[in-house]
Amino acid sequence: MKIKKAIIPAAGLGTRFLPFTKSSPKEMLPIVDKPTIQYIVEEIVASGIEEILIITGRNKESIANFFDHNPELEYRLAETDKKEELTMIEAINNMAKVYTVRQKEALGLGHAVLCGREFVGEEPFAVVLGDDVVYNPQDPALAQLIKVYEETGTSVVGVQPVPKSEVDKYGIVAGQQLSETIMDVVDMVEKPRIEEAPSNFAILGRYILTPAIFDILEKTENGAGGEIQLTDGLKTLLSHEKVMAYAFQGRRYDVGDKQGYLEATVEFALRNPELKEEFGKYLKELATGF
Repeated sequence: MKIKKAIIPAAGLGTRFLPFTKSSPKEMLPIVDKPTIQYIVEEIVASGIEEILIITGRNKESIANFFDHNPELEYRLAETDKKEELTMIEAINNMAKVYTVRQKEALGLGHAVLCGREFVGEEPFAVVLGDDVVYNPQDPALAQLIKVYEETGTSVVGVQPVPKSEVDKYGIVAGQQLSETIMDVVDMVEKPRIEEAPSNFAILGRYILTPAIFDILEKTENGAGGEIQLTDGLKTLLSHEKVMAYAFQGRRYDVGDKQGYLEATVEFALRNPELKEEFGKYLKELATGF
């Protein structure tokens, strides 16, 4: 069955970016000239999906507003003959069918995904985390996972190797290596102790899931951090059906982390033809002065 819908969990409090996130969503942090969540939506659309549900929380109305029409702004741009800007705004409005629903309590990623059950129905679907940006313009990370799903018909989690010292920050998978990039998963652990991690392959913000996950998440008890963890639900799913892990190709940025956000900002600026030369020159001068 074709993957037609995607869920973006974006209800987190973003405490690592306080005080900015006291009133503004971390997903609206700009990377050069686009909010983070626009990069996520563009990847989903480039992967062939046009129906997207964003799971939001308190004080995140600006996310829905960003993907909605702004008649006053559009009228003003048209009136002042700012055609390029108007075209850009209209493209954002029309790039996909974007819906939102509020997660009323911060009960974890697993619960956030469960909030999308009515939207998804009985179809396989994608989950893309709102603070994981992956740069691969030739072959979007989500599109890579969709190809694996189309070949296997199973749930697929996107992974990449992380330093052994950082495995306690992620959901970690273990399994039988079928190829250089594909693993038949046999175990998953959410944020294991470093000495207990089954591998260094971390689940990094991209999933294709079968609808069987919803019944499981409804029965999943609180796990790490006292929250309903998606990784725990996927571990239960393993006892019912196969789950594959795919080592996707692309430069991944954890933009929910200050270091990752700054790296994304600098590197996307250097890819921007309008900024590359002058900004690159500035960085070189700055580096020699420190």
